[in-house]
Amino acid sequence: MSIDTPAIEISELGKTYASGEQALDGVSLTIRRGEIFALLGPNGAGKTTLISIICGIVNPGPGRVRVEGFDIVRDWRAARSLIGLVPQELHTDAFESVWNTVSFSRGLFGLAPKPAYVEQLLRDLTLWDKRGSEMRTLSGGMKRRVMIAKALAHEPRVLFLDEPTAGVDVELRRGMWQVVRRLRDNGVTVVLTTHYIEEAEEMADRVGVIHRGRLVEVEATATLMSRLGRKQLSVNLVEPLQAVPEALAERDVSLAEDGHTLVYDYDAAAEETGVRQLLAALEHSGVAYRDISTRQSSLEEIFVNLVNHREDGAP
Repeated sequence: MSIDTPAIEISELGKTYASGEQALDGVSLTIRRGEIFALLGPNGAGKTTLISIICGIVNPGPGRVRVEGFDIVRDWRAARSLIGLVPQELHTDAFESVWNTVSFSRGLFGLAPKPAYVEQLLRDLTLWDKRGSEMRTLSGGMKRRVMIAKALAHEPRVLFLDEPTAGVDVELRRGMWQVVRRLRDNGVTVVLTTHYIEEAEEMADRVGVIHRGRLVEVEATATLMSRLGRKQLSVNLVEPLQAVPEALAERDVSLAEDGHTLVYDYDAAAEETGVRQLLAALEHSGVAYRDISTRQSSLEEIFVNLVNHREDGAP
């Protein structure tokens, strides 16, 4: 198989359920091998349906899906063997030990026992000390880690994480991010869905935004923020103002409630941002300021703007 073969290749994939609900509408997407790809979207957007089709849980509609070159329908056995899935729901045998839970998952794929590999998995996921513990005794965060270990037990090349840090505290969440990065560094392709926008912003190489069954945007995380993000310039004034100066009335400038800060929103990607003219207008108006600072829009703000843009009927 060529090294250039994508990890996942989706072409014009659709899915309409018997109820008439159209979950996916012509989704096309290529995910490169060894990248972390974050899929964002509101509830009901089609994220889970898309993942479930790729993983063989839901029958596909029209279109085609390949995993490292294997068609998920024609070559389903080969395709499925390459995939690990960590579902959002925690389903485990409450009275089984951590070690047996992970080892059993490896056996389900017909692979011979590999204790050294299972041990390394548990150590990487900070589960080694819990290897003999029954699942029912673990915290929610620990159970989530066991689910990741189960998904990796058969050494998949593509790992799907559906809300991987749901119910996990901040410290454990960051620890799991480190695990995912190590997987990526070892050549594993990681696809995650998340409601934690900072998770996608922190981890993902690229982000796909899905809304009403269609991909609204697919872009490198940094590029998406640069292209669609807006910046906010804050001007800290020496003396408070009662209103925005008349010279700035036609600009997108607002005054903070305390009167000490003027706030200017602008398009960071525009050829002319208007910042220079704004500062010149302040000087011309005799408004003195102590300091200025800028703030980049977060990925969450970009996501909300994209979705709202689509709901307003934009193409």
